[in-house]
Amino acid sequence: MILSFYIARRFLRMTARVTLIFVGILLLIDLLDQLRRFSGRVSFGQAMELAVLHVPSSLYTILPLIFVLAAIALFLGLARSSELVVMRAAGRAGLRVLAAPVITAFLLGVLIVAVLNPLVAATSNRYEEVSARLSRDEAQFLSVLGEGLWLRQGSAEGQTVIHAEEANANGSYLRDVTMMVFDANGQLTERIAATEGRLGNGEWTLRDAKRWALNDPTPEATAVTEPSMTVPSELTSETIRAGFREPSEIAFWKLPQYIHGLETAGFQARDHRVWFQSEMSLPFFLAAMVLIAAGFTMRHARQGGTGSKVMLALLVAFVVFFLRNFAQVLGENGQIPVILAAWIPSLAAVLASLGLLLHLEDG
Repeated sequence: MILSFYIARRFLRMTARVTLIFVGILLLIDLLDQLRRFSGRVSFGQAMELAVLHVPSSLYTILPLIFVLAAIALFLGLARSSELVVMRAAGRAGLRVLAAPVITAFLLGVLIVAVLNPLVAATSNRYEEVSARLSRDEAQFLSVLGEGLWLRQGSAEGQTVIHAEEANANGSYLRDVTMMVFDANGQLTERIAATEGRLGNGEWTLRDAKRWALNDPTPEATAVTEPSMTVPSELTSETIRAGFREPSEIAFWKLPQYIHGLETAGFQARDHRVWFQSEMSLPFFLAAMVLIAAGFTMRHARQGGTGSKVMLALLVAFVVFFLRNFAQVLGENGQIPVILAAWIPSLAAVLASLGLLLHLEDG
């Protein structure tokens, strides 16, 4: 048990070192990118703030690479110090030695999904807000909740908030529509209710619509009912669809609610389902990265060929990482089931790595 805790601590320290190295590199690259993107509009401090907000999402994407590098560094260090030889001479099997870093990687993966994922989602949302404000791009907004779909469209004359109980896949058709019209000063001026709305070329066409002038002392008495009514709009189906939040921008614990809201409103939530299941399988995938590193580097340094084995371990890790992303794309496109897209790459990597290790251990 003491030896297992020792190896686990070594792995944690190595993971922390590799993470800090990548944080420094990504922060410098992102800082330069923000200065270039918002040239003349941000100070150095604002650019640093944007970089700090954006780095967590970039770091989250390369977590498997961090874990495989940390595992390679751990096993090479144990081999160079002959600690692996001593452990084996003391009767400790290779798989038993490997259990400590694998379990540590799995537990770190659980902690990452449970705690770091919401933090990354929060920083990503804050980054989008700040960058949108600096880009002066705040005209449109989309939100999906359990009670339906919310849209906001804007122009120089003011803002219009739109609520619908249901919508089609691209948001061009809405059912049970309510529109709240605000003037340029933010004052509510009109309310429009309709049984359905269709988005055409630069306008919403509403059926069975009723309009209330809320700046009138008696809005109900002066309300206008029309079988068909048009409301100008700068929205398109493409901009509505692009307004959906990326799955990575939603905290893991809030994803089921967001998926339910999407499907209740009539939208496709396959991307979010694939991401949710992939996050659940992330601890297994990180453990697989440690197993892959062990399969090529957990041996005595005197056997030679260390450089080629490290490169081979990295190559295999990159291939597995690519296959995982490729499976996710297939799942998002509906070509394979969501569960298979999210879980098969991680489980296959774990089983294949264990097979390699068992083969090497048995000679």
